[in-house]
Amino acid sequence: MDLDKTIYSLSVQDLQTVADEELGRELSKEEISLIQEKIGDYIDWQSAISNAINNNLL
Repeated sequence: MDLDKTIYSLSVQDLQTVADEELGRELSKEEISLIQEKIGDYIDWQSAISNAINNNLL
């Protein structure tokens, strides 16, 4: 198995959809650059992976 394979990712369209819902507008290129490296800091990866395992394998 390829251990470097990406399992889940977010697209710029995902960011723009949420920005439109939250801000009523799309993000600029500068705003995307500002937040793109920080998004992962707000995702509870441990719980997401644990929930996927528990809900689908156990």
